[in-house]
Amino acid sequence: MNFLTRFSLKNAVAVFIVSFLLILAGLYSFSKLKIDLLPNIEFPQLSIEATYPGASPDDVNESVTSKIEDQVKGIEGVKSVQSVSYENVGIINLEFPFNTDLDKVEQQINSSIKELDLPESSNVDVNRFSFGSFPIFNISLFAKDDANLEKVLNDEVIPELNKIQGINSVSVGGVKEDLLQITVDKEKAAQAGLTLDEMKEQINQKAVSFPAGTLNGKELQIPVRVEEKVATIDALKKIQLKSTMNPEAKPVKLGDIAKVEAVTEQGEYTRYDGKDALSMAITKKQDANTVEVASETMKILKKYDDQLDYAIGFDSADGIEKSVETLVREGLLGALFASLAVLIFLRNFRATIIAIISIPLSLLVSAIFLNQLDISLNIMTLGGMAVAVGRVVDDSIVVIENIFRRVRRSEEGMSNELVESSTKEILKAITSSTITTVVVFLPIGFVGGITGEFFLPFALTVVFSLLASLLVAITIVPILAKFAFKKVPAEEKEGKLQRGYAKAIAWSLNHKIKILILSLILLFGSFALVPSLGFTFIPNEEQKMLQANVQLPASTSLEKTNDVSLKIEKMFADQNEISDVTTEVGSRDFSTGVKRPNQVGYFLNVKEGVNVDTFIDKVQKKMESITKEESPKATVNVQEASTGGPPTNNNVTVDLYSSNLDDLEKAAKQVENHLNKDKRLKYVTNNFSDKQKQLVVEVDPDKAAEYGVSGFQLLGTISDQTKPVSVGDLKLDNTKRAVQLSYDKDLSSAKEIKDLQVFTERGPVLVKDIADVRTIDTFTSIQKLDGKVFARVEADIKGDDVQAVTKDVVDGVKKLDLPKDVSLDGGGGSDETVEVFQSLGLAILTAIGLVYLTMLVTFGKARIPFIILSSLIFVPIGSLVGLVLAKEPLSVSVMIGFLMLIGIVTTNAIVLVDRITQNREQKGMTIRQSLIEAGKTRLRPILMTAFATIAALIPLALTTSSGTLISKGLAITVIGGLASSTLLTLIIIPVVYELFFAKQVKREKQLEKETT
Repeated sequence: MNFLTRFSLKNAVAVFIVSFLLILAGLYSFSKLKIDLLPNIEFPQLSIEATYPGASPDDVNESVTSKIEDQVKGIEGVKSVQSVSYENVGIINLEFPFNTDLDKVEQQINSSIKELDLPESSNVDVNRFSFGSFPIFNISLFAKDDANLEKVLNDEVIPELNKIQGINSVSVGGVKEDLLQITVDKEKAAQAGLTLDEMKEQINQKAVSFPAGTLNGKELQIPVRVEEKVATIDALKKIQLKSTMNPEAKPVKLGDIAKVEAVTEQGEYTRYDGKDALSMAITKKQDANTVEVASETMKILKKYDDQLDYAIGFDSADGIEKSVETLVREGLLGALFASLAVLIFLRNFRATIIAIISIPLSLLVSAIFLNQLDISLNIMTLGGMAVAVGRVVDDSIVVIENIFRRVRRSEEGMSNELVESSTKEILKAITSSTITTVVVFLPIGFVGGITGEFFLPFALTVVFSLLASLLVAITIVPILAKFAFKKVPAEEKEGKLQRGYAKAIAWSLNHKIKILILSLILLFGSFALVPSLGFTFIPNEEQKMLQANVQLPASTSLEKTNDVSLKIEKMFADQNEISDVTTEVGSRDFSTGVKRPNQVGYFLNVKEGVNVDTFIDKVQKKMESITKEESPKATVNVQEASTGGPPTNNNVTVDLYSSNLDDLEKAAKQVENHLNKDKRLKYVTNNFSDKQKQLVVEVDPDKAAEYGVSGFQLLGTISDQTKPVSVGDLKLDNTKRAVQLSYDKDLSSAKEIKDLQVFTERGPVLVKDIADVRTIDTFTSIQKLDGKVFARVEADIKGDDVQAVTKDVVDGVKKLDLPKDVSLDGGGGSDETVEVFQSLGLAILTAIGLVYLTMLVTFGKARIPFIILSSLIFVPIGSLVGLVLAKEPLSVSVMIGFLMLIGIVTTNAIVLVDRITQNREQKGMTIRQSLIEAGKTRLRPILMTAFATIAALIPLALTTSSGTLISKGLAITVIGGLASSTLLTLIIIPVVYELFFAKQVKREKQLEKETT
């Protein structure tokens, strides 16, 4: 690569023009990068939502969920199939390995479902899951003055929002629905022999519009359409209805047996700080720029300031901008600290400017590649840049230091030849060290799972930056050095540091065994610190937004749920720690898509400075005291809101299996109580805790056959009496409305169902004469994992020692006296964490192997790479001590830090060993002379590069801002490991070098004795 330096020196203007163009391209690319909190990852998960209106959880499970499960569990590659059957709906979640072709799988699932014999009224949708599927906004909207808020939203705001390119969906909660309610007089309808379903069919027959062929003329073909319209409410009232079940009954007009009126219904209540509001949730498309979408959304809302007010309960763009600002600030501070470190060592302002020119250039060039690969600017890419700041300056430091030193020694002064030869002298060292650092990131691609996907943008950012820094160091730096160092003072004599280091090398080489024993004692001593560190996936990060849920018994009405919620909201208003509250009563559950009138969800924004864990305990107790008064069986859950990021795996899970649902419920309650007693756990949840009363009408086959009644006929009769019937949408009086039929009197007891009449060929018969009606307690949902009914009790772990807590909890659960036919499977996030750590451990070993191969190709001798790799042995010393002092647990971030250290630490060793090789091969020095001279010559660049890297990472290691903890453990690991390994490398490498060349050293000593 020396030709690049030669070309640059001869064509300085061309190189500067190219550099300027790269800067412009980098700035342009930077401005075009999408800004997001997290990498754009599509999880290998598919969710199948099957709706079956009117069906109980048992019916949904038997008629829909189980059939779909049996069909999809055979799909190639499926890792797990988890299902839950609620009333009216079943959700089946399928998990696949990463790199699965989800398009192909989705097609297979859709084809398979079409082959199934599902109920006619059921409907199946297949959806995907990604970070982008989480709402980026939750906005509460209020009408101004006399504005019709819903009309403004539906006619103007939502259509405009949907035009924004990155928006995926806009949904509004708390909307009132205008209905044309037809309330039928039950007694008059019975006299006329009419049911609601029969009325619906006859109304729909009066509103038809169908093509009826074509009239063929000589010159024209005219299509024929037959229409019968009901255009007004008065016309609807005049529709004649005739019973098909009782032909003798006289026809009646709809208006004679029913009241027809326009009404407004509200299926959910949404409020902000206790004030009625509409709640708007916005999701973005998978590859859209979150900050850009948020900005465009705000622009549109501000256009309607005269008609609506809004308050933002949740804004992911704000969190993203804060995280980006934090990481940019840490990166800039890192660059400043690295520059100061270089200035302290070089003591030359111009040399410092040249050395740090690689920082902006390298990062801008990396932005070009990130933009081309459509990688967003997120906490991982910005973290990669912040971490790379210290490393990208290393090559330039080594080049500038060598040129600076050679110029001060030279009597001829500055020349192209001197600059070229100075660069060439260390070219092999910086090239091999950069390639070495690059190759250590290749194994991240083999880690797999979400960890590999999540850290890949980080690795790519570092790789692009390092390769760019190498090009800058061998092209632009020599040109700048040529112009900057025309007048420099002559080289000073060896300083005290160099003389002291030379003596330290000499002493160490004469006491190799002592040095090695001392180093090993330090190494094993550091390993003794590991048990005190804790073991987690990603360290817990405190959130300032809380998510609270109240679940009342399943049969609770929306109005009752709303009354309870109003009391809780009044309590929230008295809490000084809360800045604002967004309330959703009876709204759609985001995780399942099911609307549940017995549930309330709250988003609580907590003020700065509040101890979140303490406040959660306090507010949960207050919520429980309110709900217990209203409904003793109510459950309350308060926890930190999920950011939709990578799984923290800081949880423990106990799965219980049994075909006996009562035993399963009992066992789940036992385990839940056990977990609640453990103070190391929080947010204990039990998915098998809710029962509701259900009326079962069991048909007697013999009696039903006697009267000629089928089960479906009985079903139709009962459902006709117990739930409204939707007629569909009709345009009446120029207004399109949903039309709904219902009776004027609701059934309120089992006795009334028993006394219902069923029309048969032998005349009317009561339900109780052909069926047994009884009340039972049944579960509100049936959950299955890989086809087996199960209960899951889960909790989050407060501390960072996830593995130890998980083991204790699972061992404790196994000692419980659970029902005999219940089996359990305990584990949780620590199991996945162990797998990830094993993968990362394998990646580290692979990286070491790749580094060895790289150096073998570079130096051409098998022993040299082993000497260089010996510096890695002592990396854990400083890293583990640093983690203990910073109270950081072992985590994925820490493991990535160790991976990085392989490249960074070997860089210093390569610079030293390369000089030793030059001394021996080009200057004919003995091994001992080569070691001492190389040590004195390379001491300053090694210390400079190490201190520059450490200084650049200090802001990241000291940060307390949210959104950067993924990089904090990494920074501490690298700082500690680099500090200890640099100091030990300067001593250990010469010692190991002499040991590997012991025979030659012995011959050289013998020859020296003979000569003297």
